[in-house]
Amino acid sequence: MKILTKIIIGLIIIFIGYFCFLYFARYSEGVRAGELVKFSSKGVIIKTWEGEISQGVSDSQFFKFSVEDSENQVIEDLNNLQGYYVKLHYFERYKHLFWLGDTKYFITKVEKTDRKLNK
Repeated sequence: MKILTKIIIGLIIIFIGYFCFLYFARYSEGVRAGELVKFSSKGVIIKTWEGEISQGVSDSQFFKFSVEDSENQVIEDLNNLQGYYVKLHYFERYKHLFWLGDTKYFITKVEKTDRKLNK
């Protein structure tokens, strides 16, 4: 019985370690720029903030991103800057965590640029 208890405790520790790695470790960080074409809260049971920017001339170059609920200033900025060109500071997680967002990319800061498409 002691061996089974140790195995279960070991598996729980491994699971917690793996989860902490997925949540806290950052695969990459950077900045993307483009026209903010979409930002909304979506979901039925778990609501997440999702958006996308257009990065090119054609409709094929979109960057989809998520915003954590705790980033109140980022959410407010993105709601106010739809249609404008923005710089998005982001980090990428190793895996997609469904309760945080639909993507692995999470925005931490928004900067408005001087350019606007729809005048």
